[in-house]
Amino acid sequence: MSVATVTEISAISPEGFEAAIREGVERANKTLRNIESAWVKDMNVMIENGRITGYKVNMEITFVLEDTQ
Repeated sequence: MSVATVTEISAISPEGFEAAIREGVERANKTLRNIESAWVKDMNVMIENGRITGYKVNMEITFVLEDTQ
């Protein structure tokens, strides 16, 4: 049996939503172990002076907790 927990993160990329997702998962992977999935809750564009400057995603990252034995 395994137990998992969920943490929420945001990531922004000037290149697009897919790049923001990739960046967020790669960064989470540096801190969290046993990541098993990511759910993109919402996507937004950052706008300055009428131009899109960034693509932002809010994600929930699910990772399995390790046994302490």
